[in-house]
Amino acid sequence: MNDALPEFSPETCARLRDAFRAARYDADGVVDLLGAQAHAALGRGEPEPARRASRDADALGVLIRLFLLGDTEPVDAVRSALSPLPLEDALATGIVRRVEGEETEGLRAGFDIRPHGDEHGSWWVVSDLDPEQAGRPASPDHVLGVGHASLSLVRATSRRPAESVLDLGTGNGVQALHASRYARRITATDTSPRALRLAAATFALNELDVELLRGEWFAPVARRRFDRIVCNPPFVVGPPRVDYVYRDSGLAGDDASALLVRQLPAFLTEGGTGHLLASWLHLRGEDWEDRVHRWLPPGTDAWFVQRDVADPSLYVGTWLRDTGIDPRSAEGRAKAAAWLDWFAENDVEGIGFGFVTLRRTETTAPTVVCEDLRHAFDDPLGEEAAAWLDRVDWLRAHESDLLDVVYRVPDNVVLERIEEPGEEGWATTVRRLHRTDGPGWQHELDELTTALLAGCRGVLPMSDLLELLAASREEAPESLRTAARPLIAELVRHGMLEESR
Repeated sequence: MNDALPEFSPETCARLRDAFRAARYDADGVVDLLGAQAHAALGRGEPEPARRASRDADALGVLIRLFLLGDTEPVDAVRSALSPLPLEDALATGIVRRVEGEETEGLRAGFDIRPHGDEHGSWWVVSDLDPEQAGRPASPDHVLGVGHASLSLVRATSRRPAESVLDLGTGNGVQALHASRYARRITATDTSPRALRLAAATFALNELDVELLRGEWFAPVARRRFDRIVCNPPFVVGPPRVDYVYRDSGLAGDDASALLVRQLPAFLTEGGTGHLLASWLHLRGEDWEDRVHRWLPPGTDAWFVQRDVADPSLYVGTWLRDTGIDPRSAEGRAKAAAWLDWFAENDVEGIGFGFVTLRRTETTAPTVVCEDLRHAFDDPLGEEAAAWLDRVDWLRAHESDLLDVVYRVPDNVVLERIEEPGEEGWATTVRRLHRTDGPGWQHELDELTTALLAGCRGVLPMSDLLELLAASREEAPESLRTAARPLIAELVRHGMLEESR
């Protein structure tokens, strides 16, 4: 465990912020100096191009090498780059530390303090150094930086305006930073005192007023409700133990994800939404959809999106390396053996991972959808999640007259055909409806459905189109109407069919 809790005073944060601003140590300034290629290389874990690009860049170059590359920098250069923050204060706080055992006296970063931006501007995020920079495995109370999981949750969270937001398990505070773009009031909680100290430093550096509370799960906000809750929880599944607070919940298997899904809706206002990352077990003889469906409390609309399913052995190796443990070492072999034994004893065939969107609703028949979305896509899922809930509302309002609506196929939806040569020429073997934006939904169609959707041009109601199709294909109208209802609902939910206005 880290020896002492860091203490970033308001004065220290104000002076450090002034130093960063004077040097243009922000998201745009770093990219402008490094250039696109060196910046991309840095993101891939290849620091040398960035080191070369920052070599003659005065204060900004020093800060980049110090905080982003983990280099040792001369004392006088660091003193100048951090001004007006006195070097003595930076050393006392732990922002920088003296390097021992080297011929040339120098300083290294004591924390990972790096710019993080969006399309509206830039922040600074304070976290612990990763194991490679620190030169040792992560400590149990390690505070993770802005990783792929954090960024994926940012992209999967709706940015529609909200009065109040809860960032449950805030860690370094990055989710709360993004919430500041759309929320009037933000509350952030964590069970780790160290995480709360570093999150407080993040918020002070960025001049944000965030309520910080300590406690497990929802205990710090008992009897309160929020318009939106975001959570990047300790979702790693396995035996009930806590090696690292940022990833391990102390609950067995996927019980942490189950707890969140069960309890979160009770802390939402009516119509409020929750966005979280979650993991679920794929057990022998059990459908994962049935498993997560059982977690839900009544009165909750839910959208489970599975982004990946990991093999247990790959899963264990990945998470060992994440904390700086070599799976080939004695410690790594022992931890891997215990972890894999637990998976085998509990019939675990895979570990699913993805996004969960929840909404508190008064309806007695909430909508629950589980689906795979493992292909790559570029658009943020957060706007899609918000639109998905809008479409669920529309379907609920039109449940009784779904076939009386005049529909159109949106311009962002195309039909793909795959044809093979046959005795009578080319024959269509696959008809696939494809949405060209958002998550890129795809639906395989039969010939009848293809013909039906061809008529959805904003002129005739669906009931008339079904009658015409039945007459032209000599099909029973009632059977077509019965088959069309679930198909229409699914296409509407995926934004591939919409009411013509």
